Amino acid sequence: MNEQEWQTLLKEFKLFLKVGKGLARLTIRNYTTDLESFSEYLKETETSNLNHITHHFLRNYLAWLIKLGYVRNSIVRKLSALRTFYKWMTNNNIVSSDPTSLVSTPKLEKRLPIFLSVTEVEFLLDAPDTSTEIGIRDKSILELIYGAGLRVSEVVGLNLEDVNIELQELRVLGKGSKVRVVLFGTDARIILEAYLNQVRTIWMNRYSYNAIFLNNRGRRLSQRSIQLKVTNYSRKAGLMSGVHPHTLRHSFATHLLDGGADLRVVQELLGHSSPATTQIYTHVTQAQARHVYMSAHPRVKVKTQSDKKWGIYREDIDYKWAKSK
Repeated sequence: MNEQEWQTLLKEFKLFLKVGKGLARLTIRNYTTDLESFSEYLKETETSNLNHITHHFLRNYLAWLIKLGYVRNSIVRKLSALRTFYKWMTNNNIVSSDPTSLVSTPKLEKRLPIFLSVTEVEFLLDAPDTSTEIGIRDKSILELIYGAGLRVSEVVGLNLEDVNIELQELRVLGKGSKVRVVLFGTDARIILEAYLNQVRTIWMNRYSYNAIFLNNRGRRLSQRSIQLKVTNYSRKAGLMSGVHPHTLRHSFATHLLDGGADLRVVQELLGHSSPATTQIYTHVTQAQARHVYMSAHPRVKVKTQSDKKWGIYREDIDYKWAKSK
């Protein structure tokens, strides 16, 4: 298989992901990016016939990825993309068999999600300068990401018909083109109304269509732009490094569970297909409860870790929890 044939095959596979599986553009890009590594290994080994690939070949491919320095989670993701690719090729008689079925998936490294305290979130939400048009828009974005637990791609994709200001609801298009309804609070409603009435009406033009969040040139705000804004505002607020939009989503889930919310309700609000995905947040809250107990109870004599800040202590909990698995 030459390069042109490979690109043609990849183009057909991307069409299947879009039409057949209904995946988002960014997800499709991730699939094809992960398959690029496989393409490089085919060239490295001078392998041109996909029917000649065995499970031994694929195990050598995984070893090659490790040698290149890929972490385990990245390797698992690349193998998952390859499984989907081979399943599609097998179903369409492009290859006669699927060697990925004989390859074991490496165990994922278990890490607790990083989240902010309620006070830290307040510092972040207060960082935009709401005396400016950009500040009003940015505070509205931050309030919605945290207040509704949105993914950054879901914020980017919001349209005017998706918001019900009166009921404080949003209709969100999540992963796998699944639609869900999420709620947002009074603070988010007030700043969103201010943005829609005072800012968006000024910025909108013929390129805006019905997108809610625009840049000052009237075009839909990009995902990368929102990611950079969250990073910059977290620095302005004096928070720890590595804060990104998903940190606010993690904080949303953790704070709901800390407040007594039912796990199933949080699962629905986050748009998780399985409660197992949401379950990880219970480990976070249990670990935090232990930290509070060790710090505050008068009968606790040994406080080897309790004098540390929760952000540092969490690393120790993360290690022990992952090790126990």
